[in-house]
Amino acid sequence: MFALTHQFVQQIIEGDELYTRVHKNRAPEESQGWTIALMDRATRCLWEMHCGRKDRKLFKHAMRLLCEVIEQTGDVTLLTDGERRYGNLLFELCSQALRTGKRGRPKKTLPKGVKVRLKNKGSQRHKRGPKRPKYQAPYPEHPDTPQPLATTEIHANHLEAFHTSLRRRCAAYRRHTNMYAKNTGRLQERLDVYWIVHNFVRVHFTTRQVPAVALKVLEHGLSLNEIFFIQRIA
Repeated sequence: MFALTHQFVQQIIEGDELYTRVHKNRAPEESQGWTIALMDRATRCLWEMHCGRKDRKLFKHAMRLLCEVIEQTGDVTLLTDGERRYGNLLFELCSQALRTGKRGRPKKTLPKGVKVRLKNKGSQRHKRGPKRPKYQAPYPEHPDTPQPLATTEIHANHLEAFHTSLRRRCAAYRRHTNMYAKNTGRLQERLDVYWIVHNFVRVHFTTRQVPAVALKVLEHGLSLNEIFFIQRIA
């Protein structure tokens, strides 16, 4: 939350989900091991890592944090791979009425400077209705919002690469093993530790910087000893 006190010029944030088992093997829609992650593309800083059942509550928790980021910046772009609930809940939480002086009810849009782009994956055609576009903006955006985003940039490849790394480093996310988490509380504790190490300790191999340093939150990365000596304010 300390990073929210800073002013940013532009942020492109990728959103995606990761699945693992919790307690025992269940159907994916019944599992509480879904992890939603939001990552800044330029610095590889993780804004959010939260686990739970893949429902409205999980997505709304992440979008509330993103709304706080939007309040501190003038340009935020959210890119997702196929999941429409990101844009739906973000529009529900922070949409604004566009007052043009014309008669009638004002149209609702995303805040100025906020863009949401969805890359539809899988089947592009429903049983009924027209074919969905491959790239789309699920909700109307402010007319003064700049639109410099190319279609080739609409992806979550960096976050998917992070998920591959997480499966290697965290045993709870490895496939074909029984080393899954026993409950969501324990799984969230592992995610919190990984969030701290990723953002403030480990140098990212692509940016050659600690994500918090690249985001100008810290002047230099922290060591594990320094983290353990930080006093918690009640």
